[in-house]
Amino acid sequence: MKKRSLQLEQLYKQYAKSLYYYLVKLGGSTHLAEDLTQETFVRATIHLHTYDGEHARAWLFRVARNVYLDEWRKQKRRQTIPLISILAPKAEMISPYGLPEESMLAREQTEQIVDLLSYLSEQYRSILYLREYEQFSYKEIMDAMLLTENQVKVTLHRARKRLAQLAEKKGWKHDGRME
Repeated sequence: MKKRSLQLEQLYKQYAKSLYYYLVKLGGSTHLAEDLTQETFVRATIHLHTYDGEHARAWLFRVARNVYLDEWRKQKRRQTIPLISILAPKAEMISPYGLPEESMLAREQTEQIVDLLSYLSEQYRSILYLREYEQFSYKEIMDAMLLTENQVKVTLHRARKRLAQLAEKKGWKHDGRME
């Protein structure tokens, strides 16, 4: 029992921050993401006996995604649809010495990307986030989203294509700039 709690504590230290950012991107609220991160580890604790010791990151992201989907269903029943409101790069990636103009342009572009992503389904948002932001391998995405390799490739392709279509409708150039 003590070994499992140590294992979970290590998983928390290693992945809590990534899970939090993932949940912020999905739900758009930092407060909701904090609650869902906590719920993720509560469920992980309950189901730790099912964890096989491999692919911990994918397993935890799958738990987090399920927690998010459960919350989204609850909110949907209340006629509230959560939207992504924040898609900022990780704080560690932002240079504190950047130019204000660059920072403002980056913020505007981020807001536009957030706007585009809000038109995608949860599955498309999740797969794009996991692949492009968290750098998940196809195998990890398969584990996290319970998809086959072919489904991952097809869904990722469709998500990218849909995002590109939305960007084109908004007048974005291929390099991400607005016309």
